[in-house]
Amino acid sequence: MSNIAGKTPFLRLLIPVVVGIIANEFIPGFPPALYIGLLGTAVVLSSFFFSKNKKYNFRWVFGAGIFTLIFAITAFQYQQSKDYAAFRFPAQEAVYKGYVLDIPQKKPRSIGGNIRITYPVDKKAVLYFEKNADAYSLQPGDEIIFSAKMQPFKNTGNPNDFDYARFMRIKGYAGTAYIPSHRWMKQGNQKKSLYTLSQKMRAKALVFYRSFGLNADEYALISALTLGYKSELSDNIQEAFRASGTAHVLAVSGLHVGIIYAIIFSLLSFLGNSGKKNTLKQILIILCLWGYAFLAGLPVSVIRATIMLTIFCGANAFHRKGFSYNSLAIAAFFILLYNPMSLFEVGFQMSFAAVFAILFFKPKMDKLFTHRNKISKAIGNMFTVTFSAQLGVFPLVLYYFGTFPTYFFITNLIIVPLIGILVYSLLPVLIFSAASGLHIVIFSWLFAFFKWILVFVCDSTLRVVYFFETLPFAQLSGKHITFVQVFLIFTLLFSMVIFLEKRKFRPLFIFLVAALALSLTQTAIIINKAPDRLIVYNRPGITEIGILSHNRNTFLAIPENGIVPHETRRIIRLSTNVFNDKIPSKSITADYLILSEDNTFSMKTLSRFVSAGMVILDSSLSRYAASKIAEECSAMGINVHDVAQTGAFSINL
Repeated sequence: MSNIAGKTPFLRLLIPVVVGIIANEFIPGFPPALYIGLLGTAVVLSSFFFSKNKKYNFRWVFGAGIFTLIFAITAFQYQQSKDYAAFRFPAQEAVYKGYVLDIPQKKPRSIGGNIRITYPVDKKAVLYFEKNADAYSLQPGDEIIFSAKMQPFKNTGNPNDFDYARFMRIKGYAGTAYIPSHRWMKQGNQKKSLYTLSQKMRAKALVFYRSFGLNADEYALISALTLGYKSELSDNIQEAFRASGTAHVLAVSGLHVGIIYAIIFSLLSFLGNSGKKNTLKQILIILCLWGYAFLAGLPVSVIRATIMLTIFCGANAFHRKGFSYNSLAIAAFFILLYNPMSLFEVGFQMSFAAVFAILFFKPKMDKLFTHRNKISKAIGNMFTVTFSAQLGVFPLVLYYFGTFPTYFFITNLIIVPLIGILVYSLLPVLIFSAASGLHIVIFSWLFAFFKWILVFVCDSTLRVVYFFETLPFAQLSGKHITFVQVFLIFTLLFSMVIFLEKRKFRPLFIFLVAALALSLTQTAIIINKAPDRLIVYNRPGITEIGILSHNRNTFLAIPENGIVPHETRRIIRLSTNVFNDKIPSKSITADYLILSEDNTFSMKTLSRFVSAGMVILDSSLSRYAASKIAEECSAMGINVHDVAQTGAFSINL
């Protein structure tokens, strides 16, 4: 690993960037970047005042100053990003002006839109518009005026649930609101920026796809695979790709950009591989790649891959090696310097981990195989690339999702070539679909033929992922690991491979120490295992009560107005109000009273039937009913827990 760092100057420059981001994220009250920048500048300037005979011995001073300056720039960018995503809106309802950032998405009860607010504050927000014709017609760049009381993003408070509030902060969004139809209007103006123009082109491409006459699943799959637009994908399709270990193909990334590169390279192969024609070819490839990135909506994963391939093409123009650790580090360096929050995005981490693993593991695996022909070489390359990438991402998958697809190596060997065929077959469909407007019969026939191939490949892809999803043990779940264990697993992998390659004691010693540490951490987790808990979950609009054991949820089927099973506590759950105009013969004592579903409950009435130590209001109650009951409980001196407001409620078993 030290050899890698020594040969890649940008990998070294990446260190102060990453350290600067992590320090600002996890150290409260970190000093302002200005002070650190002044210190770095002073250190750099001081390096010029050493005498000639001492300059060599103190050459590290200049490097330390540059590192400090990069650290300061990163810290400044991070502090700006954090401040931008902070919730700072007027406390009361206010009038705002802004514009639509990207393609609005259809939700079950609304139209969701990402908005850049420009007045009275400069923030990004997620708005949910009441469904009507105007909401459906919203397009990227549309300027709007709306009135709302902005709300901060909130987590559900459920155990092991996704940290939605942090996720939106990392994305740079500061608040959210629901906008009724009479509370907003279009201004009729268009905001023009590189990003909104990119999203407009993406929207037009999606409309063009719809003209092919594909069914819903085919359209959704092609939109996701080529443009990264996943809003139309059904839950069944997304779950099938996750369970089969091929979910990465749904997010436009290095794989897709690589396929686009291969297509462009093939089309321009007539320009040759030397001289001015080769230079022209590399320039055209770079322009086409950035054009595709623009069409795909400029996601980070595509930008990363495009930067790497741009470096690769530039190196090819000068007959040098371009695909290396240094090109990966350059891409990471500039992305993080521009947007430090990207470091905490799961997609960013997995993308770079996969490419780094391919660069590290694949050359070593290639030495283990001898290929007799081109077919075996192609299959071998696909296997080593897939396996290397999975080695790089599986610790992160376990850390973030607690799942691991068992058959990933088989499914990727099948799905990746199918994706390549799909993208290749889409190109003539696009060409002959546009040409069919000329009303020439041959173009219509060719369009129909290539569309048939496209549909066949789409259906084949879906059949494969559905098949592997249904196999036994297709996905291991409930296997969450800690951040320390992620580091230890990576240490195990890299040290073992280095030992097998170098046959030296040091990597073997590191491997053994990491293995011991991993074993000790797992033992500590088992010893300190959290007790089983009964949970009243926060699921908007529904009632969910279950038992959490070993990070697995088991939901309980509780009858209306029933008793929740517990060894030591009396817990009563009421979901139907049958107590009005009734006179109790005696009162029942309960430790906890869970109220759900029926918005007509009144604690003034219920207190005659049930004497409760605490009242729990689940998220199936309306906000009005829950607040009314909470006020009654407060007036009567009864403790109350509103699940929708304060998160899930748990009781140890």
